[in-house]
Amino acid sequence: MPRTYQSSSTDKAPTFFSATLLLWGVSILFEILFNKRRELLYIVAGGCFYQIANWVVRLCVSREPLFVNTFVSLLHSIITSTSVVFIMVNQWSIAGFKRMFEHSQLVEGNWPWAYQALCFSCGYFAYDQWDMLRYRLYSGFIPAILMHHLILLICFTLALYRHITINYLILTLICELHSIFLHVRKVRRMAGIRDANSRVVKVEWILNWTMFVFARLVSHVLITIKLLKDASKFEKGIEWPLAFFAMAGMNLLNAFLGIDLFNAYKKEKQPRQNNQKRRE
Repeated sequence: MPRTYQSSSTDKAPTFFSATLLLWGVSILFEILFNKRRELLYIVAGGCFYQIANWVVRLCVSREPLFVNTFVSLLHSIITSTSVVFIMVNQWSIAGFKRMFEHSQLVEGNWPWAYQALCFSCGYFAYDQWDMLRYRLYSGFIPAILMHHLILLICFTLALYRHITINYLILTLICELHSIFLHVRKVRRMAGIRDANSRVVKVEWILNWTMFVFARLVSHVLITIKLLKDASKFEKGIEWPLAFFAMAGMNLLNAFLGIDLFNAYKKEKQPRQNNQKRRE
């Protein structure tokens, strides 16, 4: 997520994403205030929590916008992945492994604390969208990171409004286990720790690749297979097409992320290889 300052010729992107974020916020406030949806206050709590974390990091650690944003993103990944693992283990102990993955449970049920965790994470994505827009921490004519957050906000919010597919969305968030190491790598490099020979960096890369394969790649493929297998069990409407195409898009993004990760790994190992050639 490179930090860039867009020229006036590309002002349409921040205008569009700022407008959609504003409309999303108005929608949330309307549901809370006029439709008495008090459970959605967890979204507000999530947004406020991560904004306060932003201020604390800015005050106590660094004022560099990209560092602050990455540090708070790391905090979100740790909190969310821990919550998801707790929710899944708790439900496993209550209902058993087979029953917790039944179609009715994933689509219509709400595991204990799943709704609140999804709300809290939704609040983070709204905060992060605002923070990136404010400091222009994006690149490209159509910034992929802003589009990613917008799609997530739409999918999460629709599910929260209708109380459906909450558990499916919780399962997708298991990928935050991998995001931890993506953010750790960014923070580590910004801190100047770039020696590919160091034990810390080697261990980090091992964990990074392990979590990429199991927590992101395999988990999302399994969710997609489950959606295909249970397609006939969904009621007619937008739920199945929206869920399937969202997961197809996520799998595609995972493939691109894997390529980027491999290129970053090769680039980080390159100085070591060059040093060895010079010694020879």
